[in-house]
Amino acid sequence: MSLLNQIRENPDARKKPKCLGRGIGTGKGKTSGKGHKGHKARSGGARKLFEGGQMPLYRRLPKRGFHNPFKVTYTLINLDDLQQLVDSGNPLAKKPITIEVLRQAGLVRDNLPVKLLCRGELKAKLELEVHAASAAAKEAFAKAGGTLQLVGA
Repeated sequence: MSLLNQIRENPDARKKPKCLGRGIGTGKGKTSGKGHKGHKARSGGARKLFEGGQMPLYRRLPKRGFHNPFKVTYTLINLDDLQQLVDSGNPLAKKPITIEVLRQAGLVRDNLPVKLLCRGELKAKLELEVHAASAAAKEAFAKAGGTLQLVGA
């Protein structure tokens, strides 16, 4: 049993900071470990990717491809994920399944819009709310007797 007055930090839990500019006897005095003069000895010196006036690598190489600023990235869930949720006996599967319910069940982890895909087979009749669904997933969902509602992303 440990008493409150016996609680100690783990050894080496806190690293002591490097003591700079405290006299020549410390070994890190005067120039504080930065050597003599030059760009890297100055405060805020040494820009990343600076090559001393030479044309930097990122400017020597040609641009490639296209970045679409309007691309929508989805979190993907499949029919077999939903069937597994129902088979596990999770109480969340009984009510209408919204994006928040999917998040609570651990099927969706981030705040991206959710898209339903058609991998696997769905036997349960469910009410589901997602941002998007593939055509095959919509067809399979309707075949199982469920209702699929698409909400705005």
